[in-house]
Amino acid sequence: MNVESIGMVAAVLLPLWNIPLMVRICRRKSSQDLSLPWVFGVWGCLVAMLPAGLASSDAVFRIFTIANVALFTMVVVLVLRYRSWRG
Repeated sequence: MNVESIGMVAAVLLPLWNIPLMVRICRRKSSQDLSLPWVFGVWGCLVAMLPAGLASSDAVFRIFTIANVALFTMVVVLVLRYRSWRG
């Protein structure tokens, strides 16, 4: 397996670590343990990186960017859905 293949596998697997986070939020029906500045900070950085990822000729970077934005956007949606605004 060459370096590019390893990078491709890692680019696909790394964003999948968002899935356990989404499952935990859904099971607990709460996202209170996640800081909104952290969630929106990470998401904002990923969205800012998206144009460069889409324009890149590097397939690993493209796949990583698309997968990460898609899955973390789902995290943001769940955080907002299960957010208790009553304090």
